[in-house]
Amino acid sequence: MTAGPLASRLYRGVVTHTRLRPRRHRLRRRIPMILFDLDELPALRLRWLGVDRFAPLSIEARHHLAGDGRPLKAQVEARLAAAGLASGGPIRLLCMPAVFGQVFNPLSVYFCHRADGVLSAILYEVNNTFGERHAYLLLAEGAEVVRHGCAKTFRVSPFMDMDLNYAFTVQPPGERVAVAIEVTDAEGPLLNAAFAGEAEPLTDRALLAVLLRHPLLMLEVLGGIHWEALKMILKGLKLRWAPGDLTHRA
Repeated sequence: MTAGPLASRLYRGVVTHTRLRPRRHRLRRRIPMILFDLDELPALRLRWLGVDRFAPLSIEARHHLAGDGRPLKAQVEARLAAAGLASGGPIRLLCMPAVFGQVFNPLSVYFCHRADGVLSAILYEVNNTFGERHAYLLLAEGAEVVRHGCAKTFRVSPFMDMDLNYAFTVQPPGERVAVAIEVTDAEGPLLNAAFAGEAEPLTDRALLAVLLRHPLLMLEVLGGIHWEALKMILKGLKLRWAPGDLTHRA
């Protein structure tokens, strides 16, 4: 175990995903996410959790950002500096852990703080099922509930066009965390997605419970995505683009 209280913590919560048009479609799944304080990674001493090594559960830099294994905090700070944003404080990553080295995170969220501890920016890292990755860096300005938005610039679901906008509403990590995304087009709201979870300490006992409950977490996520895609096709939704159309490389 790591001595002393951890800023890193476990959130067991629920993902919801509601398509509003042209056919209504909704899913709801329980998933675990972990908030990793990137400064704590070198000192984490947990039986079931590895850092940049194979373990039943792990956090590995190769699964995020550039994918080259470089320390994640340095990579995020470089992005903040390039955008002219202040850094120097904690950077905390909310994501699913890898299970036996395998993971697929549709969305990973980096909470970036200034040296005085105030939340200054949020980096949203998006993965699609075609092996591509992209990140949106947006100002947070220390708000208790963060609201901001941006234009969509990265292909995710083949059922969605590119000419869309994202609106984020975020309750930063504390006893509870919540990340909600509203997707809109010229006609209005098209899709809502959210994760909300309650905090508990990051302990070996809690991690073992996650492992026993979700021994095939990556298959749960990817299998669920493809199963829901099949159900949407059966409802009559048409593909807006095909994998061969991919031109974005992030």
